[in-house]
Amino acid sequence: MARVSQEHLDARRRQIIDGAARCFARDGFHGTSMQGVLKEVGLSAGAVYRYFSGKEELIEAIADEAFTSIRRAFREAADTTPPPAPDVLLGRVLRGLFSGEVCGLDGRQFASLIVQVWSETMRNESLAATFDDGYGAMRVVWTDVVEGYRKAGVMRADVPADHVARTMMAVAQGFFAQMALFGDAEPEVLENGLRGLMAMQLPSAG
Repeated sequence: MARVSQEHLDARRRQIIDGAARCFARDGFHGTSMQGVLKEVGLSAGAVYRYFSGKEELIEAIADEAFTSIRRAFREAADTTPPPAPDVLLGRVLRGLFSGEVCGLDGRQFASLIVQVWSETMRNESLAATFDDGYGAMRVVWTDVVEGYRKAGVMRADVPADHVARTMMAVAQGFFAQMALFGDAEPEVLENGLRGLMAMQLPSAG
């Protein structure tokens, strides 16, 4: 029997993950069955179960890939000296994530998947652990970005870096929620909104 190459195995795994991600984004985790995934990817049950034991394992694999992609995008920004301003940084990362970079999903599909992952962590301990790891890693990356701003002399140093990092993460999370729920939150909306907030000039006290 001819040996199956690693490239073929990787391509098949990619095919399954991308197809399952489309199903989950369209029909939700609980509205998607393994039969639906099999139909979406056009493979037999044996071919799919060779890679994944079931839907739960597929969900975890997709969640891990999404978190890895987000973390990598922000890490690349953190390694720039100085890092891009928050409006530029978030806009750049979101455009990449919404361009089919993760599982071939468009912006609203990707945002829908992320919001579903958040919800699923409430009942799935294994997925919750994956999410906790991803969130913790993101806090480290964003804290590094904040430290980069400080080294460049563009951010005050009297607020804990982790607090700034978590606030910026909350902005991104809120954007994902808006995109998933309403579908009209394009990256330039976030860029313009942040730019306006960053340009505020508050009157001096007294």
